[in-house]
Amino acid sequence: MSKWVYTFGNGAAEGDASMRNLLGGKGANLAEMNKVGLPVPPGFTVTTEVCTYYYANNKTYPADLKDQVRQAVAGVEKIMGKKFADAENPLLFSVRSGARVSMPGMMDTVLNLGLNDETVKALAKASGSERFAYDSYRRFLQMFSNVVLGANMDEYESALENMKKSKGYKSDTDMTADDLKALVEEYKKIGVKLGKVVPQDPWDQLWAGIGAVFGSWMVERAIIYRNRVTGVPPLTFKQWSSVMPVMTALQVFAFLVTLQQVKMFTMANSWLMLKVKTLLPVFVHRNRWVLKDKVILWKNCGLTFIKN
Repeated sequence: MSKWVYTFGNGAAEGDASMRNLLGGKGANLAEMNKVGLPVPPGFTVTTEVCTYYYANNKTYPADLKDQVRQAVAGVEKIMGKKFADAENPLLFSVRSGARVSMPGMMDTVLNLGLNDETVKALAKASGSERFAYDSYRRFLQMFSNVVLGANMDEYESALENMKKSKGYKSDTDMTADDLKALVEEYKKIGVKLGKVVPQDPWDQLWAGIGAVFGSWMVERAIIYRNRVTGVPPLTFKQWSSVMPVMTALQVFAFLVTLQQVKMFTMANSWLMLKVKTLLPVFVHRNRWVLKDKVILWKNCGLTFIKN
């Protein structure tokens, strides 16, 4: 039986940084970061070989992929103490695309996968904030509709602006929990109207997300990039297929980097912030974090500190 899914988390990983062609840059680096002790969230990577299979077999998956994905999800559930698709203690995922090389044009990130009309209530209870939960849900509906289902965002944006205008709000943050609940219902109606309905079943969401990652390999902007920048001939695109989904448990977590007493926080797996005792000025330039006279570079296996 072929191995299609590689897991990582809790200080262990089935892959490492040398497996970039199989796991893509994100998957390989997340595996390596686990092995060197950085507390990144647990998750799993569906390999680039599945993408090759997908396009070689009329956009279908290997027969044993479904079982391997379920086993990987079960492993993440055990680490997190949560259960995917559970209405009481739900596990949420982020879905990212990756490739063996940097590949503009691939699918954008989807956060909060697993939210639905029931799990959002559990999120509200766990967080102690209905507003936070329903703001997360409405953002997920909009993100999934656009990134996975290909919905045009005009009507969603109009619904948001009309809500704020009708209430006299100047900012999204002015909206109350009840406002956001109403916006969620409006987004769902828009989805029905456009024929882009976000599934309520989290497993359907997950498989739709995986399919969207593989589908993004052959979108026009990705093809143009590969042809013009990487020099990959058009006829070998499918044979060179290297896009893969990386699923990570969605959480807020923190870890301490002892050098210079710098604390790095990763919020919702997508935003990095630096905090030091003296609150020195920090700015970001591409992948470089500059802190006074130190430059912090995010490298393959974690953080490297060098003199500016």
